[in-house]
Parts: sequence; structure tokens; C-alpha cells
Amino acid sequence: MKNPTLRERRGGSMQRRNNTVVPLGMLRRFLGASVFSIVVTSFFFVHVHVSPSPSDHKFNDKILSFRDPQSWTRELVPPHLSKAPLSVPKLKDSRKDSDYEKLWKPPSNHGFIPCTKPTPNYSTPGRSRGYLSVHTNGGLNQMRTGICDMVAIARIINATLVIPELDKKSFWHDTSNFSDIFDEESFISSLANDIKIIKKLPKKLVNATKIVMQFRSWSGMDYYENEIAALWDNFKVIRASKSDSRLANNNLPPEIQKLRCRACYDALRFSPHIEKMGKILVERMRSFGPYIALHLRYEKDMLAFSGCTHELSAVEAKELWIIRQNTTYWKRKYINPIEERSKGFCPLTPKEVGIFLTALGYPSNTPIYIAAGEIYGGESHMTDLQSRYPLLMSKEKLASIEELEPFSSHSSQMAALDYIVSVESDVFVHSYPGNMAKAVEGHRRFLGSGRTISPDR
Repeated sequence: MKNPTLRERRGGSMQRRNNTVVPLGMLRRFLGASVFSIVVTSFFFVHVHVSPSPSDHKFNDKILSFRDPQSWTRELVPPHLSKAPLSVPKLKDSRKDSDYEKLWKPPSNHGFIPCTKPTPNYSTPGRSRGYLSVHTNGGLNQMRTGICDMVAIARIINATLVIPELDKKSFWHDTSNFSDIFDEESFISSLANDIKIIKKLPKKLVNATKIVMQFRSWSGMDYYENEIAALWDNFKVIRASKSDSRLANNNLPPEIQKLRCRACYDALRFSPHIEKMGKILVERMRSFGPYIALHLRYEKDMLAFSGCTHELSAVEAKELWIIRQNTTYWKRKYINPIEERSKGFCPLTPKEVGIFLTALGYPSNTPIYIAAGEIYGGESHMTDLQSRYPLLMSKEKLASIEELEPFSSHSSQMAALDYIVSVESDVFVHSYPGNMAKAVEGHRRFLGSGRTISPDR
């Protein structure tokens, strides 16, 4: 084989060099395009970062701003409170969809629906045999439940029901009349096909001989159809001195159970001025997005009645003990608070409620409405809950002094406002299963809306 000449060697070298130049050029063009693309992309992201949309703000950013003077822009807002719109992103926007589903989505109703419509065989009330006069007892929800039972009892014994008298002597000393809290006209007209209702006894019967008695607790149909109805032979007026727990919960005819529901959820509505104020409070809570209504049973009367003193000072425990001893209609006088708590009979403390909600996964920016009276010990017992959930609201914080003035001296009317906000809440939590907790839970279940959480104490 001949050795290649110098020219051939140079030519071969040149050829190899040319083969190398071609791919290098292509590589340069590719790299240039990539660099240009990176620059453009970086410019775009920097622009987006500098100019975020309002919906990207975190809910926490609004917590401190709420300390500014209140401003509302809803239709029912009083003119003196209306200012610039309060732009609060919905809580759902700042949470993952999976968290929203877990924490806020209402549970399935499993096919259950309200069942209050009478059957075709249901008859209008017959000729009344006499008058049933009622003195209710307890707080708002205890009286409310008792009134519904008395409607059913009036139907069973074929009585004309006189508008019930509300309890004015219990711990709360509320002077409200029936029409101050409930829509009297609606109550009468809504039940016209069930029983006859009158506002007052006829004058001719005011001084008539009447029997005053406590109906037997948790009684069924036989008791009222036989023992109580037999009293019409001797009396034109039967006065029930107590209204709570007088009728059995179960083993009653379906028509009577339906009547109780109609009375409770259709006929017994709050008076217009309470309904209006309640809707205002709901709208103002809604401005923060989904909210929890917390029925925090930590008022003086509750702690005195239950004998629970956990995390209270010796002075506070002594004060509650004195109240319990001096309240004649509270039968239990000597209570061991440690035993009560160990059996789960005590309400959760505000601190424990905060721990509970955090463990369930509710973030610290969750709006919480405190549905309660005056918390015993004031802010000293609310510090831990407030530190966990800064956005704690109440009717006193959501409304002005002037707005609450018509209600503030009437505990039952104030409780009615809490009831409305609680029923309408996205989540309802209670610290103790008392009368209001049970009433709200039942109402929400009847409506088939919202999530209700009952802690195992």
C-alpha cells in the first residue's frame, strides 16, 4: 500500500476538520435558542411574582386587619357601619381540596328527608273539650322543646292551647314574653289544622276552677288519653306547671311525631326582629368564608350547676359552690368535681376545645363564632383558645352596641341570636351536649345541611 502524500495527509486532515465544524454549528444554534427560552420564561415568572392577584393572598393576612373599625357591605348593613368592601379570601381558596372535603363538606343524609306532612287520613281538630294553660321552664331551648311537646299533648287530649307563659324566674331572670321571642301569629296560623290556639283565656274562665299539675315525665299516649283527658269531666282548664320532658320521645303514633316536628321547625319561628338580626350576624360571619359555630358551655350557671371546677382557682370554685347551694331548684348540692370529670360529665374547657379543633386539622385562620353567654373568668380562660384561633367572633364583636341594645338585657333573645348563627354555620361544635347543643344538632339534621361534631368528653 502506498504511503499517503503530504497533500493527501493535509486533505484528509482538512476533511476531518470540516466534519467536526458542522455539528458544532448546530450545537451553538441550539444552545442560543435554549438560553433565549430560559430568559423569556424567567421574565414571565418574575412578572407573576411581582403582581399577584388578590385571590392569592393568604387568609392569615386578614386577621390583623379585622382589628380595624368594622366595615360591612351587605344589604342589611346599617349605614354607620358601611365602608369600603372587606376583601377576605374564602378559606377554601387557601386549603387543598382534600382538606376542604375532610373538614367542611356536609355529610351524606343517607337518603333521609324531613317528614312532616300529615297523611291523607289526618283530621282537623275536633270540638275542644277545654283549655290547656302552660308555664314553661328553663332556658330558651328547654322552653322551646317543651312548647312543641305541649302542642302534641293538646292534640292528644283535644284541648285548646293558650299561648304558653315563658319562664321569668329561673337563673336568667328574663322578662321576655312569648311574642318577644317567637312569631306569635305564625305559630297560631301554622298549626290551625292541628290544634286551636288562643292568646289568652276567655274572661269568663280566668277565675274558673282549674287544676294545676305537673304532667308525669316522659309519658306516652295511654297516660294522656286516659288519666289526663279524664280531668275534663271536672275542669275546664288544665294548667301544666312544667313543660320540659313531659312527653315520651319514642313509641308515639307517627302523626304525633310529625306534629312535634311541624311545631318545632315550621311553626315556632323567632320573632321578626330576632330573625333580622340573626341574618345580619350570619352574613357578617360569611364574609370570612366557611365558619365554625362553637357552643362553648363555660358560663357561670353551667359550671355552678355541673359542679365542674377543672382549671379554676380556689376562689372561683368557692363562688360556684355558693351559687349551687343557694339555687333551691337545683337538687344536687354536693358534687365531686374530679369524679364528674372522670366520667365525662363536665364541659370541655376553652383550652381543651382549642386542642381538639387543632387535632381535627382546622387551621389557625379558621373563623369561629362563639355561641355562648358570658364566659366565666373572662379572657383569663380564653387565652389559649384565642392564641390558637385568633379569629374568634361573637355577636358582641360582629354587631354594634346600638344594634344589640334591644336584646342585650334579655338572655333568651341573645340565645336566639346564637341559635340562628349556629344552625346556619358550616360546622357546629359543642363543648357539652346540653339543651341548645341537642336542639341545634336536631335542627341541622332536619335541614340536612352542615357538619356537626360532638366531642367524646
